[in-house]
Amino acid sequence: MTLLEVHEVRGGYSEEVDILKGIDFQIGEDEIVILAGTNGSGKSTLVKAVMGLLPRWQGTISFSGQDLRSVSAEDRIRIGISYVPQIANVFLSLTVVENLDVVEGVAERKNRIEEMFEQFPALAGRRRTRASSLSGGERQQLAVARALMPRPRLMLLDEPTANLSPALVEQVFELIRKLPELGVAVFLVEQRARQALAISNRGYIMDDGAVVLSGPAQDLLADERMADLYLGHQI
Repeated sequence: MTLLEVHEVRGGYSEEVDILKGIDFQIGEDEIVILAGTNGSGKSTLVKAVMGLLPRWQGTISFSGQDLRSVSAEDRIRIGISYVPQIANVFLSLTVVENLDVVEGVAERKNRIEEMFEQFPALAGRRRTRASSLSGGERQQLAVARALMPRPRLMLLDEPTANLSPALVEQVFELIRKLPELGVAVFLVEQRARQALAISNRGYIMDDGAVVLSGPAQDLLADERMADLYLGHQI
C-alpha cells in the first residue's frame, strides 16, 4: 500500500530558480527507500518539501491518501510524519530524558519515554546526561527516539551518518534497518549510498533536481551507471 506519493513536484527557495524539477516517487508502508545523488542535486530540498518546509513548491504530495498542500509542518507531524534533520536534531542543553519529554503530541508520555529507553538501551543509562555530552552515535539514537515519540508512520532522515566514524555508521544503519519492524517507513537521504542501499527496499537517484535512476535497491547496486556516476567508491 502506498503511504507517501509525490507527483510532479517543482520548487525552491526563491521565485527565480527551481531546485526541484518535476519529482515523482512513492514510498510504501514499512519500506526503507533511499534518496541518493550528487552534491547539490536537491535531495535535502525534496525532504523539506515533503515535510512542509519548502517556501515555494508546485505539484502533489499526499500521505495515506491525504493531500498535504494545505497541511502545515506541525500538522504533518500530527498525522504521522517525523523528520530528523542533519543538524540541530536534538536540544544540546537538555538531558536525554528532557529531550524526549518536550516532544509535543505524545499520548501516555511517561510510558512512551520508557518504551524509547527499551528500544535504545544505550540511552537508558544516560537519561540524566546532557545531549551535548553524548557521542555522535548516541546523539543520533536520541534524534531518532525523539522522532519516534509521536508514533509516526513515516520517518524522514537527512544524512543521519554524516561526520560519524565507520563503527558508528554501522550502528546507525542497523538502527534504521529495524525501524520497519516498529511500523515505521523510512525515507533516507544518504551519501553513503552503497551501505544505505544494502538495507533499503528501493532507491531513487537525483541529479540536478530530477530523478535520473530508480528501482529495487539490489538492481541499483548492480547498475553500472549508478556505480560510475553516483555511487563512486563510497564504502
